[in-house]
Amino acid sequence: MIDFELSENIQNMKNMVHMLAENMMRPVARQFDEEEHKEKPWDFINMMWEDSKRRSKARIESQKKPKEGKPERPAENSITFANIIEELSWGDCGLYLNMPGGLGVAAVEAVGTPEQKERFLKRFQEGAPKWGAMAITEANAGSDTAAITATATRDGDEWVLNGEKIFVTSGKSAVVDSEGFVVVWATIDKSAGRAGIKSFIVEHGTPGMTVTKLERKLGIRASDTCTIVFEDCRIPFDNILGSPEVQKKGSTSGFKGVMATFDATRPMVAASALGIGRAAIDFVREELANRGITIRYGISPYRMTSVERDIQQMEANLQAARLLTWRACWMMDQRLRNNLEASMAKAKAGLAVTLVTQKAVELMGPLGYSRDLLLEKWMRDAKINDLFEGTGQINMLIVARRILDYSRDQLK
Repeated sequence: MIDFELSENIQNMKNMVHMLAENMMRPVARQFDEEEHKEKPWDFINMMWEDSKRRSKARIESQKKPKEGKPERPAENSITFANIIEELSWGDCGLYLNMPGGLGVAAVEAVGTPEQKERFLKRFQEGAPKWGAMAITEANAGSDTAAITATATRDGDEWVLNGEKIFVTSGKSAVVDSEGFVVVWATIDKSAGRAGIKSFIVEHGTPGMTVTKLERKLGIRASDTCTIVFEDCRIPFDNILGSPEVQKKGSTSGFKGVMATFDATRPMVAASALGIGRAAIDFVREELANRGITIRYGISPYRMTSVERDIQQMEANLQAARLLTWRACWMMDQRLRNNLEASMAKAKAGLAVTLVTQKAVELMGPLGYSRDLLLEKWMRDAKINDLFEGTGQINMLIVARRILDYSRDQLK
């Protein structure tokens, strides 16, 4: 059964991260939004990095200790992480996206072999901050990952990568600013279609990999998003994630392995959306309270004011998205396949936060549109949650195909 009460451990963690978000992120959120690409928020990055290393070491030590005689605690890593992300994004989504680690790490954890996890992830427990980025999007292949044209050609004991990837989150941080890596999606056999698409790990500093552009964005401006070009970029053969074998044409088993990364990351994008949306609602409620306006709950909709209806609709949308997100996380913690639930959470949360922040700006009028406050920034930051990791439309297509049992060719 799903328990909708957060455990004491998660609630304590949530409270601690909220204090960090309020005292360390909010005060500098505007500065790093205005000064895009000028400097990194190193105070925040270094603190999160040290905390990440400490937790990683503690987790490894606990796994080594004998468990005889101790009751096994329910798995809640994913739902804990989702709550941490919601609080950090309540503080500032752009700063949160600067955290060391990243989507590349999630990709290795989702589909890497034990040897690959040891080889590529050990660096995240020592030394200076490091990032792992994921490069999927191309100029003609956005959310339609099956249309990827970047190639990986085998040459002896190496793969040779060619192609261009755009909108790579934390790409510069991973391959220029740290000893990180980028996970690149490329096809090893175009004639095989989706079955030919694989993911590869490219280490920082690999010849043939170049960051060619830093994006100037509408929102999440505190984080870097870049274009990376691969020209005859050679990597070791065993840097491929998953099997190099290409299934027969029409089979999607290999592609599903690659897509498993999204099953882990889409609920976290949804959690980030929840944090931004909650920040906007909290602000509006506080402003209304300052003006002597109280939101009445439990009364007939016919007796509500328009503001009361708007606020309660915003809250209901966000809570529905939260329940979907926690469900997808709970399934992940139980090692259940959550492809459908991850897309449901992402689609709902991305749309909800877009509508919630727009309505919050509308309700506050000139105050909401002013750069003196963070409300207009939250509206700009919110939209990315409806775009990256698969747009809302793509995720709703996935949901419809799964529920109606339609194939990709039958419903597109």
